[in-house]
Amino acid sequence: RRNSGSSLVSSSSASSNLSHLEEDSWILWGRIVNEWEDVRKKKEKQLKELVRKGIPHHFRAIVWQLLCSAQNLAIKEQYSELLKMTSPCEKLIRRDIARTYPEHEFFKEDSLGQEVLFNVMKAYSLVDREVGYCQGSAFIVGLLLMQMPEEEAFCVFVKLMQDYRLRELFKPSMAELGLCMYQFECMIQEQLPELHVHFQTQSFHTSMYASSWFLTIFLTSFPLPVATRIFDIFMCEGLEIVFRVGMAILQMNQAELMQLDMEGMLQHFQKVIPHQLDSGPDKVIQAAYQVKYNAKKMKKLEKEYTTIKTKEMEEQVEIKHYFSPSIRPFPPILCSPLIHNWSRQGQVTRAQEAEENYLVKRELATVKQHNEETSALLEQAQNNIRQLQQQQPFGNPRYSEEFILQLERELVQARLQEAESQCALKEMQDKILDMEKRSSSLPDENNVVRLREELIGVKLREAEALTGLKELRQQVRDLEEHWQRHLARTAGRWKDSPRKNAASELQDELMSVRLREAEAQAELREIRQRMLELETQNQIHNNQLRRAELEARNLQERLQVLTNQNKMLHAELQETKRKQAEIDCKNKEEVMAVRLREADNIAAMAELQQQISELEIQKEEGKVQGHLNNTDSSQYIRDLKDQIADLKHEVMSVVNFSKLRFKNNMKLINKPSIDAWFVRIGQYLAEIQLFENLESEGAKNLNIEKIAFKVVQMTSLAMHITNQK
Repeated sequence: RRNSGSSLVSSSSASSNLSHLEEDSWILWGRIVNEWEDVRKKKEKQLKELVRKGIPHHFRAIVWQLLCSAQNLAIKEQYSELLKMTSPCEKLIRRDIARTYPEHEFFKEDSLGQEVLFNVMKAYSLVDREVGYCQGSAFIVGLLLMQMPEEEAFCVFVKLMQDYRLRELFKPSMAELGLCMYQFECMIQEQLPELHVHFQTQSFHTSMYASSWFLTIFLTSFPLPVATRIFDIFMCEGLEIVFRVGMAILQMNQAELMQLDMEGMLQHFQKVIPHQLDSGPDKVIQAAYQVKYNAKKMKKLEKEYTTIKTKEMEEQVEIKHYFSPSIRPFPPILCSPLIHNWSRQGQVTRAQEAEENYLVKRELATVKQHNEETSALLEQAQNNIRQLQQQQPFGNPRYSEEFILQLERELVQARLQEAESQCALKEMQDKILDMEKRSSSLPDENNVVRLREELIGVKLREAEALTGLKELRQQVRDLEEHWQRHLARTAGRWKDSPRKNAASELQDELMSVRLREAEAQAELREIRQRMLELETQNQIHNNQLRRAELEARNLQERLQVLTNQNKMLHAELQETKRKQAEIDCKNKEEVMAVRLREADNIAAMAELQQQISELEIQKEEGKVQGHLNNTDSSQYIRDLKDQIADLKHEVMSVVNFSKLRFKNNMKLINKPSIDAWFVRIGQYLAEIQLFENLESEGAKNLNIEKIAFKVVQMTSLAMHITNQK
């Protein structure tokens, strides 16, 4: 009993504390509202802290108006006049109303909430005709209508569009949304680099999960109480809270996302993350304010993004200036779902190409900046070296040499870095050229716009079909409920008169027939929807087949062109070979002619040398004849005999030595002429031997001159043979 009593006391004390806190919060916010101007000027920091803790539900309407200064707008007086006008966006607004908070009681079908939502969206589409109507804006207006009347909601929405960057987000160009995606991706790259790399490898772009966060301030992604608390902070601090909460969500789910592929990550963002916040918004808001957010860096990223987009616009203008595209009208398309598929593929391809092009240009800018820094360092190092070389005679030589060596090493490193930067720059330029070639094959932008309009029509018909199917199913459920109630009412009357029983049976049969009819209609609608989907798939497959055939035809044409080029090159190669063979033959003929002329010259030279030898022999014979005529014959004969003996011995040694040398150098000497010379030497020796064997002294004296001539001829011939070697 004591325990139960103490638990009752503790529970009652806790409830009393909560009630006291609520009363204190009401009193505090009531005081803030009454003294709003002073609090906003003097206690802005405390006001932000209170807003982060949450605005009480009954004070949200007035506090939101005060935060955005929408309580005294002049446009509020024009609201009733705007409702009387006609807007070109009325059909689109009517179509999307049923899809705005479909589960909320205030926005049920044909309810007051849907009507006032239509009024506010229509009025704003007339005020801002450039933006007109965008689907995501309906969720923001719906949240405002849950808190305040439609006139005040209209004024607050106008201020949000003008002062909170929402108008730029909802413009047809969506340039502000692209900036937010760029800034958010840079935050992920800086604070969660591993997750950023995983997103890049899986081709999971930031816009695939974060675009709805910025367009609807988490109203379509998180439970309504959590999104409302975040919207409180958004009214006070702007889009900064979206960046913070988005980063907090990624930090909380990084481990799970790293294990998933692209489809798994999409499912995780759509189904798992919303249920993580069912316990309340305090945890995610607390984590959001632990995220690093630098406003100055965001401004810098905004300037970078603006510069990049400006360059892209200039490049597009240049491309359109130099390449005027030939736009051919599309043939009439029988099935709009085919346009849906083709347009979606074109948009995805164009978006991927644009993002890849942007990444390549970003890397190229980084490489250029690195190259400039390296060049500056290189120039500075060279200046330092020149200064030190000038100062070297006056300083410490050893210190100067060491310092110069260090600077030279730094110079070499700087040059290496510069070379690497140049290589990277060239690779990036090649990538850009490749991307430009690939982007030139994408569908034309005007065609994409036309296909987008057709896609809107397809989505309208699909939405109408789905709405009709939902209505039919609701009718079936209503009939079943009515039937069950009817059975419950008539259960106790079955024992009445037969007439009443027959009437009840007829009513039962009628209800059964209606139920079967409703079920049959529902099945018919489902079958038609299925048939439409099958026709769409059939058209898609036909289109893919047609594109494949076209690509195959193009490849065949290209193959034919390459074959013709190959044949031409082969013919040129054969012609080149033929010309080369002719040139080789001419060269061989010229070489043979040169060799023949050389052989003739050698033969002529040998003949001339032989003639010279004969002339020398004749000269020697003349000299001997002169000596014989001018000197004493007996003494001369004795001397001549001695010389003949010496010459015979010398000639024989020369002849033997020459024969031995000729055996080793037969290739270098003309063999027939050498043999003739040896024969002649043998004849001379025989004649000399004959003259020496004469018995009479007178005969010897008479033939001594002939012997002398033969010896001289033999000596000259032997010397000539030696020279020929």
